[in-house]
Amino acid sequence: MRSSKSQRRVPLEWFKSSYSGSHGECVEVAQGPATGVRDTKHRELGTLFFGADEWRAFVKTAQDNFR
Repeated sequence: MRSSKSQRRVPLEWFKSSYSGSHGECVEVAQGPATGVRDTKHRELGTLFFGADEWRAFVKTAQDNFR
């Protein structure tokens, strides 16, 4: 995982889940050379980037634990 400060600036298309509510707990995700994740209410705090293997492991764990 790397922060946005170590990434070269590449325009990304950000997506927010349709499950996101209006209580400020939302994140946005962008696919690129790495998967970016950021807080929708505090974008200025930066972005976390995950490699493909890290992202797949995260998604699998989330799916396994929240079904």
